[in-house]
Amino acid sequence: MYSNSRNAAHAYANVGLETGVVAASPHQLIIMLYEGAELAVRMAIKHMNEGEIAKKSTAISKASSIILDGLKAALNPQQGGEIAQRLDALYDYMNNRLMLAHVNNQTAPLEEVLGLLRELRDAWQQIGTASQVAQQSSHSYAA
Repeated sequence: MYSNSRNAAHAYANVGLETGVVAASPHQLIIMLYEGAELAVRMAIKHMNEGEIAKKSTAISKASSIILDGLKAALNPQQGGEIAQRLDALYDYMNNRLMLAHVNNQTAPLEEVLGLLRELRDAWQQIGTASQVAQQSSHSYAA
């Protein structure tokens, strides 16, 4: 009985996540990627501190995948110009720090990456808030 209810709850959570992704704007998807990468890095730190090497490895791999296959892949150098180039370099740097943390079993590089991810997420959230305010202002003038 417990297993079935747990499976049902897990399935429900997956549907909720998938629905959130489908309904999200491109801007919200980037924020979700940052949040996912942050969570993976926090889990890597936790597992490293607990001596769970396999789980640490999985969490670092997940963070790296989100950064490279999600955030970096979403960059548009033609539209983003210099900002896209700088983010591209920053994502490579963060991935290198993740690999260093993994190889040397050190939390300091993970903490650094976590701080960078938080700053970038916060910046994206502020851009989204400013964009929404601007859209609402333009709609109120049109009325």
